[in-house]
Amino acid sequence: MKTKLLVLLTIVLCYGCKKDYKNEASGVSERPSEIVKKSFSEVEIAVLLNDSILNIRALELLKNDAGCYFLTSEGLAGQIKTPDLNNVFLDEITYPITVDADKKGLNFRALAVTTNANFGVTVGSPAYVYKIDDSGASLVYQENHKNAFYDAMAFWNDNEGIAIGDPTDLCMSIIVTRDGGETWTKIECGNLPRAKDGEAAFAASNTNIKIIGDNTWVATGGKSSRVLFSSDKGQTWSVFETPIVQGLQTTGMYSIDFYNDKIGYAIGGDYTKPDGNAVNKIKTNDGGKTWQVAAKNKAPGYRSCVQYVPNSNGEGLVAVGFKGIDYSNDSGENWMHLTNEGFYTIRFVNDSIAYAAGDKRIAKLNFR
Repeated sequence: MKTKLLVLLTIVLCYGCKKDYKNEASGVSERPSEIVKKSFSEVEIAVLLNDSILNIRALELLKNDAGCYFLTSEGLAGQIKTPDLNNVFLDEITYPITVDADKKGLNFRALAVTTNANFGVTVGSPAYVYKIDDSGASLVYQENHKNAFYDAMAFWNDNEGIAIGDPTDLCMSIIVTRDGGETWTKIECGNLPRAKDGEAAFAASNTNIKIIGDNTWVATGGKSSRVLFSSDKGQTWSVFETPIVQGLQTTGMYSIDFYNDKIGYAIGGDYTKPDGNAVNKIKTNDGGKTWQVAAKNKAPGYRSCVQYVPNSNGEGLVAVGFKGIDYSNDSGENWMHLTNEGFYTIRFVNDSIAYAAGDKRIAKLNFR
């Protein structure tokens, strides 16, 4: 049953400021793009929804309306609309929405939003892909392999999309749609790089996939942590090695993001050793062909999601995890811990406001 709430938010001011971290040259950039570069020293957390059964790793921005859409590990959906993004005190929330009352135990950790519909994919076997629109939810793909486990989903455009998962054969599982999500086809292993022993992916924040134009990057993890790359919307693929920590089932990249088709960053580590920071952050300046260790032996440790700050010239990054929120204004070489408040995933609405989700809650973050 749908319920609509107008929520008056309570702002929690977080601590952890460092005066020497501010950008001395803040203001209008002299670069041709005329980017107004900001530097943050604190974050305000406005809790939008708090529910003891909430566990959210699938969160994406809406296309046509200001707000976000989310799916939960309990098979529920929700939507947040913001009439005025400049007013962080008012949001319209629709929750809970049951995706499929006939199926128990649906665990959504990935979703994608198009202009016409929302799509969610479950973890575990059988794996289900649902198309959710104004008429309700319909099951558009099912995979019954015992090892089926899908980790992330994204769309190139309203018609073409991709979801990636752990291997069920000799390669990573990749399914694609070319008809707006009505049907999905699994790419044969003969057309994909062969997976290494113990290579898989993590369903931690729905950020194992990054798409810019026709380019697609997929971050793997586990005993081998590499980047699969396609320049033609999943038609052909190559693979690049990375120096991030790997070798165990719990190690590797958990999240990847690109600022443009050249500048990228990935973060992860080992969630069982969340303070480990030796080689859990890497970056690239050549579109992912080569990667270098960043912030070696520097905090933060394990984080489940990293995102570039919009309009930051590729220098602003925010990372979140169950141990808190961290910020970098120098392309990820140095980080400042903003708060111990934990989240699993984050999406920026603009260059200072983001939605974040995690255990028992969704919040709006105001960086300043």
